[in-house]
Amino acid sequence: MAGLCGWFTPGGDGPAHTVPSCAGELPARPGAATQHRETRGGACRARDGWVAGEAGGVVVALAGHPRWQDAELAALARDGDPARALWEGYRRHGRGVLERLAGDFTLCVLDPDHRRLLAAIDRIGQFPLYFARLPGAVAFGTSAASVLAHPGLGRQVTPEGLFHYLFFHMLPAPVSLYAGLEKLQGGQCLILEGDGPARVEAYWVPPFQEPAGADAKALGQELHQRLETAVRRLNDEPRTGAFLSGGLDSSTVSGYLATLRPGEADTFSIGFHAPGYDEMDYARDAARHFGTHSHEYYVTPEDVVAAVPLIAAAYDEPFGNSSALPAYFCARMAADTGIRRMLAGDGGDELFAGNARYVKQQVFEHWGRLPAPLRRTLLEPWFTRLPRDMPLLGKARSYVEQARIPLPDRLQTYNHLYRLDAETVFEPDFLAQVDPEAPWSLMRDLYHRPAGASPLNRMMYLDWQQTLADNDLRKVSRMCQLAGVDVVYPMLDEDLVAFSCRVPSALKASRGRLRHFYKEAMTGFLPERIIHKKKHGFGLPFGLWMQEHPPLQEMAYDGLLRFKNRGILQPAFIDRLIQMHRQQHAVYYGEMVWILMMLDLWLETHKLSVETTD
Repeated sequence: MAGLCGWFTPGGDGPAHTVPSCAGELPARPGAATQHRETRGGACRARDGWVAGEAGGVVVALAGHPRWQDAELAALARDGDPARALWEGYRRHGRGVLERLAGDFTLCVLDPDHRRLLAAIDRIGQFPLYFARLPGAVAFGTSAASVLAHPGLGRQVTPEGLFHYLFFHMLPAPVSLYAGLEKLQGGQCLILEGDGPARVEAYWVPPFQEPAGADAKALGQELHQRLETAVRRLNDEPRTGAFLSGGLDSSTVSGYLATLRPGEADTFSIGFHAPGYDEMDYARDAARHFGTHSHEYYVTPEDVVAAVPLIAAAYDEPFGNSSALPAYFCARMAADTGIRRMLAGDGGDELFAGNARYVKQQVFEHWGRLPAPLRRTLLEPWFTRLPRDMPLLGKARSYVEQARIPLPDRLQTYNHLYRLDAETVFEPDFLAQVDPEAPWSLMRDLYHRPAGASPLNRMMYLDWQQTLADNDLRKVSRMCQLAGVDVVYPMLDEDLVAFSCRVPSALKASRGRLRHFYKEAMTGFLPERIIHKKKHGFGLPFGLWMQEHPPLQEMAYDGLLRFKNRGILQPAFIDRLIQMHRQQHAVYYGEMVWILMMLDLWLETHKLSVETTD
């Protein structure tokens, strides 16, 4: 299925264009994708899986798994023409059509008669949309390559883009690696009208609420209803399976799939022969509990060596999340079994407070509640002079040093680029071309965007945009696409997201317990062992394996050696990084090795450098 790309010049001499993505690209994501051109005669014809018409009139295009919240538009879509529903919704409501559309989607409406373009992505940002502002026009598409194919654009890699990648380990919207290329954030639309400039607007920001006297039991019952409905909505593909890591969310999604397909649900799990990384026992518990057909695969270091070049090249932009590799092998296992759609559990941690940093920041927030004069004139000067090498005093000093950093900046105190001096990491010429404050400004803007939200809900909204949309969803969606299966995210159903906004923060994370409300509500549905397990994740033991597996070392060191000549990092820092990985913390510094290796492989595959313009 082709992704969406096009360009639009209001009032120009030529027609507006909306075309499938350029040949040779991976599709935006398997799933529904339709285009409809409303002509005065109403004639349409099929072309390459799209519905298209003759020149003239309004052109609309829609990709993903859209769901209409307007009964009449939903009926139109059910009759087999989702694009006609979009056209009718736009005709009636203009930009307001976005408020009536749910599900995951990318869409555009080209309206030459009114000299208007409207393009948008869903509220969470499950689908990407890239765009470039051109003189009197805009180019847009669901992939970077589709936009860069426009004859007026080049492929110039920017130092700012590279700096953001090294900070976040991916490229967070609206930032792109390429000069002139931007991305929409979740809940945003792109508008171009008349002679005005292209502008980006938010059509949705979550309305977080903190209702007093909330009934936790009633909310728990509603949670079950919302979850079952979310899975049911996406259970319309006969060959559907589910990722099953053994965590809360994948177990929940797998459980509801099993209730809808008793005895027939397929689940897919990945394991590692590495201490502290393998959760296969929990996945087996869930599979037995719900009676699913369990499929398992253990990833090996040899798998990593074989798949890394393919995975690095698959992304539109450099992508440094190492769990992309197990996601790929899991999706490929499902595809080999004949599965066409996978249900993924991503999103639950960010809706119901499942990340350890949330409760950790609650501890630091206590410091800010002390009277400011007492903190600034007495306590902070005293605590920050305590000796670091004495256990209790050192912990007290560390607490105050972190607590005095405001949110959201405090969330990045683990970051490599926070802990290391930039002047000893980057080449001076490279550092002179970037704004080191730009990543921080981007986080602060997102954190403060929801009006009246609690610190917990602000952190989760920041994660909706960056941890989910820019990282986890891109990881899973692209790897499923590479494996040849569709993927959907029941935990991100609009009704479930709206419900989560009504659950009070004090219930989501209660007295330092992650996912308190969710765990209480799911007691009796999920196995007790899964409810009470420590949060783990889907990480790859790359840093550990690299110490023991010579081919993995060779691949990584070859990449780091090439990277020394790219004019980005100081060669002495790369040598120090290798030494720290070998002698200090293999997991922590192995992550940085992976991030640099994947960037180098991506640049090498695409034959790009910081100075390159093709």
